[in-house]
Amino acid sequence: MKVTFPHMGNLYIPVRAILQELGLEVVVPPLPSKNSLNFGVKHSPEFACFPLKVNLGDFIEAHHRGADTVIMAGGIGPCRFGYYAEVQREILRDLGYELEMVVLEPPRGHLGELLEKIRRLTGKRSLRQVWAALQLGWEKFLAVDEVERLSHRVRPREGRRGSTTAAYRQALALIDQAGDIQETRSALARGEEILNNIPRKSGVSPVRIGLVGEIFMLLEPFANLHLEEALGELGAEVERSLYLSDWIKTHLFLDALRWKKKKESRVAEAAAPYLRHFVGGDGLDSVGNTVLYAQQGFDGVIQLMPFTCMPEIVAQSILPRVSQEKNIPVLTLILDEQSGEAGIRTRLEAFVDLLERRRTALAQEE
Repeated sequence: MKVTFPHMGNLYIPVRAILQELGLEVVVPPLPSKNSLNFGVKHSPEFACFPLKVNLGDFIEAHHRGADTVIMAGGIGPCRFGYYAEVQREILRDLGYELEMVVLEPPRGHLGELLEKIRRLTGKRSLRQVWAALQLGWEKFLAVDEVERLSHRVRPREGRRGSTTAAYRQALALIDQAGDIQETRSALARGEEILNNIPRKSGVSPVRIGLVGEIFMLLEPFANLHLEEALGELGAEVERSLYLSDWIKTHLFLDALRWKKKKESRVAEAAAPYLRHFVGGDGLDSVGNTVLYAQQGFDGVIQLMPFTCMPEIVAQSILPRVSQEKNIPVLTLILDEQSGEAGIRTRLEAFVDLLERRRTALAQEE
């Protein structure tokens, strides 16, 4: 069995560690590129979600490198993500690619179904071996998220443009190379040291921008045209509403036990005056987190969504009211394979400039 999976930000680092620890042969697709996207666009329905096309390109690239099994997440509710695996399975079959699809559905209180899928991958390995692999993977999930958060704080203050991005990639490589939990923790400490030692400008007070939206568009730099890096280099400090470890903790562990995180309840409570029920995907979270960012004094919010994403369209229709009532500017970016980096960069420059001028005007009024 040669196993592959789709890219989504730094997901490949902990997932590869888990699968290799279980003794599986892992084929990590090349990082998403125009080449892999072209594969996905060519063979997908025209109005399919952008993430589906990117994922499909990943699978085709991995198949060309020998993969015979795909691990794919499932979904629930009024969001097309729940259909991704089935649509992709049919497309791959029509293309003549012999790829077995193992779909890991959210447990929703039925942990047994998820464990049965996992057993198909782990074979005769003991529970102790599986637990050890999951522990290593979890440690890497936490580590990659921590260096990513730190890079967001350092980048708008860096003395030389690009130094944070280079240090961040170095930190990720160290975490990726770590062979056990202790090495992972040491790699994280070393990565944080590298990032913290970057020379910084003095007296800088960056505008703060909260990022909300659909999970794949938030986490995958290729899909969002490296938006976080661009904002940081424009002098803005970003905070994302969702990180990999948050998603894993909520949708696998706590969801299996029907527990809610305090943060999840807080987001739903913040969204309640505007949206009181689940609309699929991350739509409710986009509204609730925008309210929370306003309450925390952020200068602005950017919503990221793929073209035709229903849950985010619902959120997009509500956010102008949130923006007006909470007095926080909101920019919505709708992205697909036609989006150009230059055009998005121009909009980001204008938005950051607006936030800086607005902050100055508010300070003078005080």
